[in-house]
Amino acid sequence: MSILTNGVVVSVLVMCLLCLLRLNVLLSIIIAALLAGLLSPLSPQIIESSIIESTLQKLTLSAQMLIKGMAGNLDIALSYILLGAIAAAISRTHLMTFLLSFLAKSISNKKFIFILSIALISCFSQNLIPIHIAFIPILIPPLLSLMNRLKIDRRAVACALTFGLQAPYVTFGIGFGLIFHSTIRNQMEANGVPVTLSQIASVMWIGGAAMLFGLLFAVFVLYRAPREYRQSKTSEIENAKMGHREYASLFGIIMLFVAQIATGSLVLGAFIGLMCMIIFGGIKWRQIDSIMEGGLKMMAFIAFVMLVAAGFGEILRQSGEVNALINSVAGIFSDIDSIESSFYHRLIGAILMLVIGLLITMGIGTSFGTIPIIASIYVPFGVTLGFSIEAIILLIGIAGALGDAGSPASDSTLGPTSGLNADLQHNHIYDTCIPTFIAYNIPLLIAGTIGAMLL
Repeated sequence: MSILTNGVVVSVLVMCLLCLLRLNVLLSIIIAALLAGLLSPLSPQIIESSIIESTLQKLTLSAQMLIKGMAGNLDIALSYILLGAIAAAISRTHLMTFLLSFLAKSISNKKFIFILSIALISCFSQNLIPIHIAFIPILIPPLLSLMNRLKIDRRAVACALTFGLQAPYVTFGIGFGLIFHSTIRNQMEANGVPVTLSQIASVMWIGGAAMLFGLLFAVFVLYRAPREYRQSKTSEIENAKMGHREYASLFGIIMLFVAQIATGSLVLGAFIGLMCMIIFGGIKWRQIDSIMEGGLKMMAFIAFVMLVAAGFGEILRQSGEVNALINSVAGIFSDIDSIESSFYHRLIGAILMLVIGLLITMGIGTSFGTIPIIASIYVPFGVTLGFSIEAIILLIGIAGALGDAGSPASDSTLGPTSGLNADLQHNHIYDTCIPTFIAYNIPLLIAGTIGAMLL
């Protein structure tokens, strides 16, 4: 099978093209998912039918797989909606106004310190307090007026948030990073190459360094110029007072974080935090319906994008097109004896492995889910090409991480958009996905290739 006609390649490229043409992201992913199903042999029984019948059967089967696969992100979707309700409730209090007041006085016109501070706070959500994107809809919307005052290009802030959501788990083996590194270790061991977590940490810093370079390049070069936004109405800071509702809301936020860490469930954490706000008066009883509606307006679209993305990933996995793509690349190197010590073939192999990881992660929107898909082929392929164990670790880790930044279906891009577009002045594709793709995927590709050749 030609690589260019592979269902993964075609469907991901179509999805990206439709998004660039400003077709709704949700519709773009659905079209790409159905196309992936049409291009793959989903069932042997379909081949016996006529072209029209087989096409209809494939569409039906693809739709069924899409809906079935959506269950994989149901917990994420529910947690996003609950977080949206909490954010909507907080927006009706003066709680975040005090944060805005503090930042306005301490930062003044130091916009670069502000952006890098956002990146640092975002980093804490992956390792120190593993709450992932839970803080974004709560923290970022109240800060938009300050960003507007400082004339900060929100594309730089999107890059800062995505850096914090991705670089820590790529680099450090704690929090979500422990899950990511453990997945690499387990999948390599399952394919006959035992490694330790310390070995993984000893090379994955290369990926973190590449992302740090991308962050600094985005903040100080690409998006440093002032950018004007329409200033929305904000509450008067000097008239804000901490009252019962503010303290109750603050308690709800604390309970959200504590419950999420204690239970390991963002859904339970968000639910407990929301109920604490209701019970202790952070949300008035008669306002519960309007708060929930506000949460749905803020986060429901992103929740459904994540659901459909999980369905898209299910089609790609069940169709066999991912393995077919990897096998097609492996088939390029047919003469095994001649490539074991060939620098040229190792270079081409490294680039192709990283590009495959980029395509797969761009499609399914999760680096964690990409590792098990690619490791079964990457490990023997890397050994055949003569890569060291450290080089194989790096290739698998970066190939999995590639595409998480830049994917329209990734929570590393959907999360930043949910906060930065609270006033409808931030485009998901052009202001989050494209900037983060440029800032991080290009440096990761370069660093992964060079690192694999030198290790």
